[in-house]
Amino acid sequence: MLGFDENAKNVIAVLSGDCRGRCPSMTTIETIDDVQRHLTCLLQLDTRLQSAAKLVGPVPLRRSPPGFESLASIIVSQQVSKASADAITGRLIAIGALASPGSFQSLDDLTLLGAGLSRPKLRTLRFVADAACDGTLDLGELCSMNAESAMSAMTAISGIGPWTAEVYLLFCAGHPDIFPSGDIALQNAMQAIFSLQERPTAKQAAQFAKDWSPHRGTAARLLWAYYGVMRGGLKSPL
Repeated sequence: MLGFDENAKNVIAVLSGDCRGRCPSMTTIETIDDVQRHLTCLLQLDTRLQSAAKLVGPVPLRRSPPGFESLASIIVSQQVSKASADAITGRLIAIGALASPGSFQSLDDLTLLGAGLSRPKLRTLRFVADAACDGTLDLGELCSMNAESAMSAMTAISGIGPWTAEVYLLFCAGHPDIFPSGDIALQNAMQAIFSLQERPTAKQAAQFAKDWSPHRGTAARLLWAYYGVMRGGLKSPL
């Protein structure tokens, strides 16, 4: 991990930029340079985040290609540790379950449960695979849709809630202004950074994050990284 002085230098370098007149706004986040541009604007927009950025150092890009494998890995990661999620996803990949929606559907329940999937997550992935196979859900096309339309399309699938849809749009579509307010790690980071007496609810976190628009995607990346530091320098939870 970078030392505090090195991280402080990184933040100073970010803040030396000027987002006036060239704010990245609604351009998608594709590269680490895009993250830096959004971070420059975010830290100027809310200076209270600067101390968090000094502790974190470089904010990671965290992009994944759109498609079934990425969405499945997000579903697998719900309510389990990152290590557990990585292990289950690795086993699913090893048996060819995530190669395509059709590949997933070709495997029986016992095989998929044996890889570590819970029954609720298996059900959700069956619904997702069905929708992808029959064209109801186009995981690539979601990336070109506005956030509201993409969220509606995804949450129409049984088992997919707002958190899953938001994380997919954030990391697979590169949407710059998505903030998964129901995420416990983000809520804990907000409580710590802003010295709140209680962890904010999803509704409160969403309201709070409105002030960071149109850079909420980078704010989420920063807070996840900060949460990792809170936990003793461990990797972020996703």
